[in-house]
Amino acid sequence: MCAICARAGRWRRGAAAPHDERRASPEPRPPVSAAATPDEALRLLMEGNARYVANNPTERDYSAGRPSRALGQAPFAAILGCADSRVLAEMAFDRGPGDLFVVRVAGNFVTEKGLGSLEFGAAMLGTKLIMVLGHTNCGAVDATVKALLNGETYPGHIGHLVDSMAPGIRPVLDQPGEDLNHRAMLANVRYNVNLLRTAQPILAERVAKGTLRVEGGVYDLETGRVELIT
Repeated sequence: MCAICARAGRWRRGAAAPHDERRASPEPRPPVSAAATPDEALRLLMEGNARYVANNPTERDYSAGRPSRALGQAPFAAILGCADSRVLAEMAFDRGPGDLFVVRVAGNFVTEKGLGSLEFGAAMLGTKLIMVLGHTNCGAVDATVKALLNGETYPGHIGHLVDSMAPGIRPVLDQPGEDLNHRAMLANVRYNVNLLRTAQPILAERVAKGTLRVEGGVYDLETGRVELIT
């Protein structure tokens, strides 16, 4: 009898074929936050952005964690970002599913429902950091500047965006300096950072206790780099 036939005979008698040898998959467990403190959460974000800028992202098997993610979520940071299609928080910070709790609206400003979402992230999911993420060449900022300077109007509900962003942007219109739109974008980020730091009752209490940080950042569309601003 040839060697191949002999091996086939042994498999028929009950021995497991090589392709049937599988290790038992571990039981899925609920996700655990990647950061234990606000400082660590910020560090993870900025390290991830450095990898993104260097075009050296972490390789991931996105399907591997699905059973665990089905059991819950534990994002370590929340992002209040712009709806701009060119700014993707998970990509910019090189994080995977379940890491970031993202709220997006054109102009990255605080709304009542957006605030509720960020409070949910902090109180119910344990996020340690909220970043208000603006970006260069923001169309919503440009529209607000034009409306405030020239009285330009916009159709539909777009005007509501302008009305919401005006309080943060209006003060810079009378200040000297070049590149008004860029300065307006920075002012808008800072204004909304301050709103979140002082938002009662949930966020302000956590900021005071040091269990939550609220920071501002600017994403550069050309380089992909996120710069922290104060």
